[in-house]
Amino acid sequence: MAITYKKSGVNIEAGNELVKRIKKRLPKIGGFGGLFPINGTKYNLVSSTDGVGTKLKIAFLVNKHDTVGQDLVAMNVNDIICCGAKPLFFLDYFACGKLNVNHTENVIKGIADGCKISGCQLIGGETAEMPGFYKDGEYDLAGFSVGIVEKGKEITGKEIKAGDIIIGLPSSGPHSNGYSLIRKVFSEKELKKYSKELLAPTKIYVKEVLSAINKFGKNITGIAHITGGSFYDKIGRILPENAKVIIEKNSWNVPEIFKLVQKKGNVPEKDIYRTLNMGIGMVLIVKPQTAKKIQQHFKGSKVIGYIKKDKKGVEII
Repeated sequence: MAITYKKSGVNIEAGNELVKRIKKRLPKIGGFGGLFPINGTKYNLVSSTDGVGTKLKIAFLVNKHDTVGQDLVAMNVNDIICCGAKPLFFLDYFACGKLNVNHTENVIKGIADGCKISGCQLIGGETAEMPGFYKDGEYDLAGFSVGIVEKGKEITGKEIKAGDIIIGLPSSGPHSNGYSLIRKVFSEKELKKYSKELLAPTKIYVKEVLSAINKFGKNITGIAHITGGSFYDKIGRILPENAKVIIEKNSWNVPEIFKLVQKKGNVPEKDIYRTLNMGIGMVLIVKPQTAKKIQQHFKGSKVIGYIKKDKKGVEII
């Protein structure tokens, strides 16, 4: 029997429908970060909020808590740089039933490490102890980050055109998405066996992407963080009308952990590429004349596709 993300308990269509309804009231939402103009200055603030998801269940299972904090930071700051913004500061929210000081200290250490890697400041947070709300030994995390970008230098995807090239940056593993599917596919014994790969902290792309933006400027027309909804929803989010993404799935080597999930769960092709990052954690859409230089800027990156003139959407071939 084929296992899908929906059968694992996550309904992407329902989430997308909620966003559509919210956008009727708040039409400016829907990007990777929310832009807020600072009146009287040449800058916009950019904000993001996110969590780690059910990856935490594996941390609980193997009693390893020192990496999920980096995941929390990464999920936020990687969204912020999609707008071309530099992350400035970060806040966290840690909620549990009963406080385990050692576990919490390890989580906060991971958050501090993530902030150091991304060059932003951890300026505060909240710890909530809520007896009876969470199972013993379990907790949940949320993060909030704010960045800054100069007005007129935002990367929105509006300049994406047919002929642009798509560059994929390698992930460090499944990052922090698709774990409900992974946990449905693997037994508890297998989750423990593959815990090193599954708990590899989400890669933080801030310094290398900002360096590329500073060097290549308007030659980068779009950036997408490959998280929930993966290639189809996340790249599709930044496309203008009449721009179709063609992703060539054989243009990079898919890490073994993704192949194991797909094979063991008999996961349909479209579903796996709409759930997991398959080894590509972020994509840049760039002008063809500078594509080679930009690709060489990123260690291990690959040209994974292109833009063609067609109905807006994503096709994986």
